[in-house]
Parts: sequence; structure tokens; C-alpha cells
Amino acid sequence: MVLFPPRFKRNMFLSTSDNHLSCTDAGKSPAGGGGNLQSAVVLRAGGAANKPWMPRIWSGITLGPWLKLLIRNRFRIAPSRWPMALLTTFFAFLITTPLAWIQRLIFGRRIRRQPLVKDPIFVIGHWRTGTTFLHELLVLDPDHTSPTSYQCFAPEHFLVSRRWLGRLVERLIPKQRPQDDMPFGFDLPQEDEFGLCLMGAGSPYSTLAFPNHPPQEQNYLDMEGLSPQQLAGWKDKLVRFLRSVALQTPKRLVLKSPAHLGRIATLLELFPDAQFVHIYRDPFAVFPSTLNLWRRFYRDQGLQRPRYEGLEEYVLHTFNRLYRAFGRAKSKLKPGQLCEVRFEELVVDPIGQMRRVYEELSLGDFDRLLPQLEQFVNSRRQYQPNRYDLPEFWRQRIVEEWGWFFDRYGYSKDPGLNREQPLTAEAAKEGRSSSPA
Repeated sequence: MVLFPPRFKRNMFLSTSDNHLSCTDAGKSPAGGGGNLQSAVVLRAGGAANKPWMPRIWSGITLGPWLKLLIRNRFRIAPSRWPMALLTTFFAFLITTPLAWIQRLIFGRRIRRQPLVKDPIFVIGHWRTGTTFLHELLVLDPDHTSPTSYQCFAPEHFLVSRRWLGRLVERLIPKQRPQDDMPFGFDLPQEDEFGLCLMGAGSPYSTLAFPNHPPQEQNYLDMEGLSPQQLAGWKDKLVRFLRSVALQTPKRLVLKSPAHLGRIATLLELFPDAQFVHIYRDPFAVFPSTLNLWRRFYRDQGLQRPRYEGLEEYVLHTFNRLYRAFGRAKSKLKPGQLCEVRFEELVVDPIGQMRRVYEELSLGDFDRLLPQLEQFVNSRRQYQPNRYDLPEFWRQRIVEEWGWFFDRYGYSKDPGLNREQPLTAEAAKEGRSSSPA
């Protein structure tokens, strides 16, 4: 029985130097990669339709990080994506960068002096494991707050622009996320990873802009192989962003970024009393759902027409890389710093699981949250999760690469069992709900 992610086969990836991950033919699907061998049959996939007038995640970036991203990728932009690139450059030059200067002038000193109420709570878990649902449940606590979507997509100027620019742009944004039917809005909780990416901190999300290039800034998944200057720069940007959020809402921060799963050691250096809630899910559900996530992001946010080459192997590799770092860092955590939640149990009994989280982490009086929790769970009763069917080849590959995870977390390697219960009105009334990843 293998309980930890293995080291990867030497012939699967040529190199991980320069924060890139290069795939050889051995790392692609047998049909040539890019989805020629169908990696998942989509039975149902929700999400907002892509519209040309929708703002992109790059719309809030300032000129410095934007130009560095373009130069690093040698401006290899598809002809059909040049309008997006030019519009983003226009916004960065005339709007977002001046706004960032204004925010620094008005609030710079206050941001540097702003303390955090307490060290944050981090929701960690691989993409599509229920991190969003768990994040939203934790933020219902009146003593907690979280970076909002607007703060994450305008990280350098939200303090001076939310009231007017945010209101203008808000009319153009979709009401659902692109990858599923979860609601989206500028005032809803969001991943701080987007803010880090747009601030120019190292982030694997920079890959979204140039999806046909080798995955970028992969060393920031586990903070390995970084120079002291790179590590210090990343820490500085994270702390500055969190202080900006705390200046606007001085409560305990609840942060969610799947990439933080591999960064616990670094996060503890910044926040020694931080607490972590780890959520995990059936790998047979995680794999196709993660593929769908990246395909939607590459298609909607990329400056290239994506080919999706090697994407399946990238998902398999990244999962193991994150959990290898997580396994090393768990020994650094003190009692009361980590609580682990099984997605399938959170779906069936969100109230009971949240009570357990509060007890294990000593987060305070749970009963005072019951009205808000029950109302929120009830509001999600119409949610319909995405559904996929995996071909036998990819079922075998998942077991081959992630077999240690099945063993460690008690999942069956028989994919025929449907462990995720559908949502019903009766379940919602009892405080149970189907929920998104």
C-alpha cells in the first residue's frame, strides 16, 4: 500500500527548469495529446457562456506585470486574440496603472501599517474538490472575511476604484462561473491566487494567458527551487494584498487557493498560527472536472487558441506535486491547526461537518451560525453539478498515478460507484445539500 505520491517517471517530463514544465510524447495521450483520445465524456457541464464583451481576468492588471507576461512569452499572441491583448494594454496604461499609483499615494502608508486581526484560515485542496463551497461556508461567520472577486481581479487599486469602476464593469460580468453553475459576483469570496497573479507575484495562473506554451511558474506550486529574492517578493506581495483587504474589512481572513496546498511550509513562515482546512474528493470526479476547468480558462482567458496538448498528464502531475509538498508540511502543523474534510460527507451533511471543523479548530460558538448556514445551504438546493464519464484508459491512468491517494483516503478504485448524492429539497431542509467543487 502506497500512502504518498510517487516521484514521477523520468521520461514523462523533460525538465522543470526555469519554472516551466515541458512534456514529451511520453507525457501525452496515446492519440497525440490535446484530447484526440477523449479523456472524459461530458454528461452535463454548466457555466456561463463566453461573450466577447465580458471582462477577462487580465482586465485589472497593471502595466508592469502585463508587459512582463507578454515579453516572457515573446508576444506570441494568436491573431484572433490581439483585440483582447490591445484592450488589456489600453486599460493597463490609461486606467489601472494610474489607479494603482493613486491607491499607493492615498493608502500606501496605512496598508503597510495595517495589522491582520489574526493569522488567516486557509481552505486548501486540489481544484474541483469543494474548496469554493467550504470557503463560502466559513465566510458566513460574522467574525470572518475573505478577498472578494473585485479585490482579487483589481488587487492594486480596489480601494479607490470599487465604487465607480467596479459598478461600471459589474454590468458586463456573468452571473455564473465559467466552469459550473456556481454564482459569480464582484462581492462574493474569491481565490487570492488571482490577485497574486495580477500583481506579478509568481503564480501558475500565468499559464492561462499562453496555454500553448509550457506551463509557467510551476515552482510556485510548492515554492521549491526559488531564489531568496523570488521567495521574498512573493511573500511581500501576498502580505501587501492581505493588508489591503484587512484595511477595508478588519476581520479574520479566510483564504482559498488550491495552490496553497503545496505552500504550507512557506505560509507558516508568514503566519505561524494559521489554521488549515483540507478538503479532498473522489479522484475519479476530480480528474475530469479539473480538465474541464482548465479547458474553459484556456479558451476564455488565453491569448492563444488553445491546443490542450499534454493537459491530462499535467493534471496528473500537478496533483502529485501538490500532495507531495502537503505530506512533507503536515509534520510542521501543531494540534488544532489542521482539520480534514471529505467532500462527499460535506455534501451529505454540511451542518454536521462545519460543526466538526469549528470544534477541531476551536473557532468559537458554532450555534450562532446556524441560521445563516441553513439559509445558505437552502439557497444552493437547485445547484446541478457537472457530470462526466471516464473512458477506461483514463481510469487506469488515474489509478496508476494516484493509487496512493485512493489508499490513503479510503476511496474505492472501482469507478462504477456513484458516491456523490444529488441535491434534493428534503436534504436542504435537513441542512444537507449537494454542492459545487
